[in-house]
Amino acid sequence: MKSSRRTFLITSIGVASTLALSRQAFAADAAKVTEADPTAQALGYKEDATKVDKAKYAKYAAGQDCGNCSFYQGKAADPWGACPMFGGKQVSSKGWCSAYNKKA
Repeated sequence: MKSSRRTFLITSIGVASTLALSRQAFAADAAKVTEADPTAQALGYKEDATKVDKAKYAKYAAGQDCGNCSFYQGKAADPWGACPMFGGKQVSSKGWCSAYNKKA
């Protein structure tokens, strides 16, 4: 019994590790939002926040970008991260859209 239990535990840990790594790889390979995407156009998404049309989006203020938005799901140092506003597609951490909400 001991060897079966040990084998089961080792196998379980291996499978769990593989699933976790493949999920990370999938997230890293997720599609990136383009400015031509219909949702991106509707939300005024720009891959580079410094190029936001300030006349059209008066809510925009310098220093606002996806990397410091509460919706951004990447790490602070990640150049791209998932965003629920775009169905989990990746946005540039330097980007901006009208759904911007400052992280607490």
